[in-house]
Amino acid sequence: MQQRKSKKILIYFFLLILVGSINNNSINNLKLEKVKNINIFGLEKKDQKIILYNLNNLDLKNIFFINKKKIQNIIDSNSLVEEYNVIKRYPHSININIKKTSFIARINQNGKFYLIGANGKLSDNNNSGIKLPYIFGNPEIKEVLELKKIIDQSNIDYSQIKSLYYFKSKRWDLKFTNSIVIKLPEKIDKKILDKISIFLKNIKLENKEIVDARIKNQIIILDE
Repeated sequence: MQQRKSKKILIYFFLLILVGSINNNSINNLKLEKVKNINIFGLEKKDQKIILYNLNNLDLKNIFFINKKKIQNIIDSNSLVEEYNVIKRYPHSININIKKTSFIARINQNGKFYLIGANGKLSDNNNSGIKLPYIFGNPEIKEVLELKKIIDQSNIDYSQIKSLYYFKSKRWDLKFTNSIVIKLPEKIDKKILDKISIFLKNIKLENKEIVDARIKNQIIILDE
């Protein structure tokens, strides 16, 4: 038994020397190529170029020793990116698959309008063709995302909202494309919005009327 163990140890020892010799010779003769191709999918060409420019500035040496964190930082800094994955294609290519964020509203900050992405980031308001509601007031972006989430869970059609007004009390007013305004309570959830939705479907309202739902278990109709 002891002899078998000794033989195994000797065999492993010689294999280690052999593999080590092969690796050393291979490394000495191996010339690692620089990354030649970076392919980005999921964005328009003009947006791809911005990311490519920043990635090329990293001077990526070769695919085996890529600093993933630096690549992640560049992609994460782009406001259009919601999700992505990076795939190495040996010997010298990288594929980056991106899911572009969707935009949910426009907001004015310091006299300039921005697009709010579902990823919680602000983008330049370059695309005026997108039909989105305007936000007035100074909410935190996370508050906008939370409101959008609750509305999407309810029976209220977000696409019919023209404007959202935010107050310092952390309360919202919703103005619809038919000019009807809903005054929401400070604390809202799906049930409250569903009750308002049912009320709107069963009551014929004239344009520019206000639906006041701020008082618990009450809905009051007011003229503007």
